[in-house]
Amino acid sequence: MSILNSILGNASEVDVKELQREFSEILAPGEEIDAAFKIFRDKWVFTTKRLILLNVQGLTGSKREYHSIPYSSINQFCIETAGTFDGDCEMKMWVKGSAQPLVKEFRRGTDIKGVQRTLASHILK
Repeated sequence: MSILNSILGNASEVDVKELQREFSEILAPGEEIDAAFKIFRDKWVFTTKRLILLNVQGLTGSKREYHSIPYSSINQFCIETAGTFDGDCEMKMWVKGSAQPLVKEFRRGTDIKGVQRTLASHILK
């Protein structure tokens, strides 16, 4: 991943072995990381059981929020690719028990279709 992509927020795939140590304390017994995408400091981690959205906060990045969404809780999802005048892409996920979708914006150049394909492969098993 280049520095420019990191600064601009473009999602790039992360080596799963690098994440094993970082996420070992929050993974359930038997749960494994299948794929992950990094967007600047944040990560989308696809495990065998759930999607973990890591939100790194603060100047030092020491404060972290781990948002776990079981795949069975995701009712539907959609992506919006970047347009000519709107440079951002976005993904929306509707989760059971919430009327509003969870919305995440990505910068132009993000492999939003790859993120969607990975989510679909876990939900549509």
